[in-house]
Amino acid sequence: MEIKKLKFEEELVPLILNGQKTTTFRLYDDKNVQDGDHLILYDKHNGEEIARADVILVYEKKFGDLEEEDFKGHEKYESLETMREKFQAYYGEKVNDETMVKIIRFDLI
Repeated sequence: MEIKKLKFEEELVPLILNGQKTTTFRLYDDKNVQDGDHLILYDKHNGEEIARADVILVYEKKFGDLEEEDFKGHEKYESLETMREKFQAYYGEKVNDETMVKIIRFDLI
């Protein structure tokens, strides 16, 4: 089991801390997050550790195949198009329906 670090946008920190956000979507997962990994969650804005968590489920889907169930524990977007634009801004890469999304569910510890 490895300890891996994930950064989150500042506006997501309260959602993580109050237990509303228990899922994160990642593209191009360079950390290779797996079931059972331990996570240290950071505020991307100031670099501060905000929480620790255990990964309880990891799976992948194409962006265009995301369904309501995949958003359990994740912040909602107005539309898939809005989400696509946000992810393009995060990653600086073109995001289309074929782009693979890693869905990571976690429990705070």
